[in-house]
Amino acid sequence: MTIPADKQPPRVDFGYEQVPPQEKAGRVRSVFDSVAGNYDLMNDLMSGGMHRLWKRFTLSQTGLKSGQRALDVAGGTGDLAAGLARQVGGSGQVVLSDINWEMLSRGRDRLLDQGFTGNVGFVQANAEKLPFADNSFDCITIGFGLRNVTDKPAALASMRRVLRPGGQLLVLEFSQPVAGLKPFYDLYSFGVLPAMGKLVARDADSYRYLAESIRMFPDQPTLAGMMRQAGFEDCRWHNLTGGVVAVHRGYAY
Repeated sequence: MTIPADKQPPRVDFGYEQVPPQEKAGRVRSVFDSVAGNYDLMNDLMSGGMHRLWKRFTLSQTGLKSGQRALDVAGGTGDLAAGLARQVGGSGQVVLSDINWEMLSRGRDRLLDQGFTGNVGFVQANAEKLPFADNSFDCITIGFGLRNVTDKPAALASMRRVLRPGGQLLVLEFSQPVAGLKPFYDLYSFGVLPAMGKLVARDADSYRYLAESIRMFPDQPTLAGMMRQAGFEDCRWHNLTGGVVAVHRGYAY
């Protein structure tokens, strides 16, 4: 018997595949367990080093001052967290969080190796249910992580809750490029990236998922609208590299 469409159990995207919501987090975890060991190398190869410039721009927008508190959600191997820690200084505090232990442990080891000890903490946390008190942080960043979250509105609302009045959220994420770039972008995403993943990381499937997840992510105006729905104000975005990446920002008032 065919189940009517309005009676179908809810599904969410895992790349181009539709899966039950309770399965997505585990499948995303498997992807990042697989890619963790080559994550930084593949970021450099896939973006031609551009990810460093995108993160540098994001950090230039934080407005953080010495002594303030910042949270890097889904922070992986810690690029943004390291920059945040430099901005808040020894009297401030940065928390690097990630739901994936493999990624978080590599980020922790990397930051400790760089000498960040007294002003950086590490918390394994689900972005949808952040384990922090209300009004805890002056700035929150999430870089290339929101598209992997199962319930994006819940994650945005959770980040809004822990942000102090006057604080801001910065979302660095792949987005929708300008029309002229799309044919080349598609060829690169679905031809070059999986091949590179297979050659370097021995894992073409994970990098195919990552390319698909980018295509399924909301475009710039839609994400700004989701941020407003979560309670952020003065939401705007700045396109980088022709819209291949965008930095969205919203404020807590």
